[in-house]
Amino acid sequence: MRKLIVGIVVLTGFMFVSDSVHAQGNTAVPFLLISPNSRASGMGESGTGLADDASAIYWNPAGLAFQQGNEVSISHANWLPQFHLSDLFYEYLNFKTSIEDFGTVGASVTYLNLGTFIQTAETGPEEIGRFKAFEVAATAGVGLKVSEDWGLGVNLRFINSRLSPIGTANERGDGVAYNVSGDIAAMYKPKHLMLPFSDIDVGDHFSMGLNLSNLGPKVVYIDAAQADPLPTQLRLGFAFVPYKDEYNRFTIVADFAKLMVYKDSTGVSDPLPKSLLTTFTGPSFSNVLKSINKSVGMEYSYNEWVSLRLGYYFEDPNFGNRNFLTFGAGIRYDIYGFDFSYISAKDENSPLSDTLRFTLLVLWGAK
Repeated sequence: MRKLIVGIVVLTGFMFVSDSVHAQGNTAVPFLLISPNSRASGMGESGTGLADDASAIYWNPAGLAFQQGNEVSISHANWLPQFHLSDLFYEYLNFKTSIEDFGTVGASVTYLNLGTFIQTAETGPEEIGRFKAFEVAATAGVGLKVSEDWGLGVNLRFINSRLSPIGTANERGDGVAYNVSGDIAAMYKPKHLMLPFSDIDVGDHFSMGLNLSNLGPKVVYIDAAQADPLPTQLRLGFAFVPYKDEYNRFTIVADFAKLMVYKDSTGVSDPLPKSLLTTFTGPSFSNVLKSINKSVGMEYSYNEWVSLRLGYYFEDPNFGNRNFLTFGAGIRYDIYGFDFSYISAKDENSPLSDTLRFTLLVLWGAK
């Protein structure tokens, strides 16, 4: 019975993780790939090159290096709303604070509630117990400037995946796993950047970031032979502000993300760091390109008071087939803020369709 329960939960996770049925197998703890905050989610789930708020600890911890002040935010989403399950939801708590002459540190807690499951006897359908399934991750990170234009960031994460506390007589483990992972990131945010063959300076209008996240050992539920890899992901992102004045600001963002997991024809996944290479050399070049998820978005802000957002997320049909438009808006008043985002999936039957995210934040002490 436990196998059935865990299988249902893993199947649910499979629906929102980038994966190839041909080259890449599913990973453990895919909830680590969920876009956590409403602002970036409203811009097509793009934030690696922008990373200018507390959510940088997810998108690109190096972005913390260029930030000042303090921020606390909390985000909520009823997850996979097409399933109409009220106890399937996602929460994200975020915090950052800058330390003079050092850098900016951040912390977050990610929680995915998978609902209550009924345990039945092996010999019949009668109920013999219930349990709650959930996954949670606590992350701490820091962003440091290494020059005027460059920042580096690192995260350390503790993960608890509790799919089922029930074991069986013929297996050593159960559906509970503990693990750790880390992220390493860089960000380029130039003060001055001249366009080639021109005298146009786009410094302070452009930034780019790179984040290699979820580096760590495989996740073990039953035994090491059945362990699954973490959803190690490489993200490259860009942000550009083509226009800004005293009251108006228009921002364009783009992200490219690839899952750094490769399984051979027998279904065995390569361990780190080998998978960082074989994920590019194992599949054909065409499949490598197809496995890269693309997202673009834009944000218009007036007087740093009200913002409107739009974005698009694209995933190849053979590598997940998530394709959706995103919409979002935000308001700021004094030190308080509120953001929301909405997903409109190309396939109206997609479990992600009509997903709403809400974020409340408090920001103070920024220079």
